[in-house]
Amino acid sequence: QVQLVESGGGSVQAGGSLRLSCVTSELVYHRYCIGWFRQAPGKQREGVSSIYSGGTYYSDFVKGRFTISQDNEEKTVYLQMNNLEPEDTAMYFCAADPWGNACAPGSWSLPRGYGYWGQGTQVTVSS
Repeated sequence: QVQLVESGGGSVQAGGSLRLSCVTSELVYHRYCIGWFRQAPGKQREGVSSIYSGGTYYSDFVKGRFTISQDNEEKTVYLQMNNLEPEDTAMYFCAADPWGNACAPGSWSLPRGYGYWGQGTQVTVSS
């Protein structure tokens, strides 16, 4: 059974940092494309960053501030978020495509490419 469990959200002031974690099940991890998405109230879900065996992707609005990484032993994907801005306030979701097809230029940030989703973790950044 595919499972994704996020943690690490919270409330910080602008300029602060948070590290989100996504613990994955064995089935997902080995042929994976795992992405972080976010959704603010009244807005569409948008891709933040994704990672797969061939590399990483970032949205322009987080480049230079966020870093995605993985711990193979822990089967965990992290999203280190630095220099947070109020506009980063959203529910953050971890998503997985166990077959790895979602991680391609032009498609990695599309939610429809990911078949499995976690429950989300809230990030709130105050000014």
